[in-house]
Amino acid sequence: MASIIKRTDSTGRTRYQVKVRIKGHPAQSETFDRLTDAKRWAAQTEAAIRERRHFKTTEATRRTVADMCKRYIRDVLPTKPKSSASQRIQLDWWIKELGPYLLADCTPALVADARDKLARTPTRHGKPRSPATVVRYLAALSHAFTVAVKEWGWIEDNPVQKVTKPKEARGRVRFLSDDERERLLTACRESPDPYLYPAVVLALSTGMRSAEVMGLTWDRIDLQAGRIVLEETKNGERRVVPLVGHAAELLTAHNKVRRLGTPFVFPGRKDPTQPANVRHAWVKALQAADVEGFVFHDLRHSAASYMLMNGASIGELAEVLGHKTLQMVKRYTHLSDSHTRGIVERMNQAVFGARP
Repeated sequence: MASIIKRTDSTGRTRYQVKVRIKGHPAQSETFDRLTDAKRWAAQTEAAIRERRHFKTTEATRRTVADMCKRYIRDVLPTKPKSSASQRIQLDWWIKELGPYLLADCTPALVADARDKLARTPTRHGKPRSPATVVRYLAALSHAFTVAVKEWGWIEDNPVQKVTKPKEARGRVRFLSDDERERLLTACRESPDPYLYPAVVLALSTGMRSAEVMGLTWDRIDLQAGRIVLEETKNGERRVVPLVGHAAELLTAHNKVRRLGTPFVFPGRKDPTQPANVRHAWVKALQAADVEGFVFHDLRHSAASYMLMNGASIGELAEVLGHKTLQMVKRYTHLSDSHTRGIVERMNQAVFGARP
């Protein structure tokens, strides 16, 4: 039921305060200068509440994009420590671009215009933004809208879901040929940096990410069982990595001369409380081995490629690398053509037998 109260302030100005009370719903109120506006709002709000769409006429017309992003930063980002820093930057950008707009007025067209502006804006280093970067910005805003829809009841729909995302480039796959691998391992072995060779072998043997290798601590390694247990991974899940062969031999030997007073397998020389930085030695080794277009993370790609070419299935590879979905490892499938061909040939041999 709606009620309208006429009020006069100290300056003699007349205002109309509307209150809408319906059993089972919180009271809604608003103040207007004109009686006709007050009556119209009362009728619309009462109808909206009865049709269970009252949040569209209240919160969405009262809250702004900035309100939504700031609450998300305050309440949701602390629960996402690994991505909070980057998403804070992304959401601050959206606040700057769309902050003043009411949620009810934030349409897919408005978000699309901002998307295009973001794509045209160079980074602070003067480089063009990649489609992948634009997708990450859209994802941050989209999740804020999703929370506002599902948990806060501030808006009815997520407009970002109707916005086309830029097509990302295919995942880069660069792996070492047999000759390149031998040259690079030789250069790493001859490097004056004692950590470079075991770190590279570990990455190439296990497919661990560079941060996982360099940030590895001794309490994560079980030399007797031949395994590494990673508690803090990129996807947030615990992962067990087999430690075998040459990598196991190197870490066993390295354990005998390990530096005391630090938990890290590869501690920094100046500050042993932090992981070592082998970037300079790595670049020198690449130059000495005459290996071009290769970065440390490509050791993970190389490990994945070698596993596939030696008979690992896509599912097994995903488990070893710690991917939640098979989509990430499907980019390696073209490297196992000979293996898949062998499977088809064996099936045909079993079904049809030897043919002349």
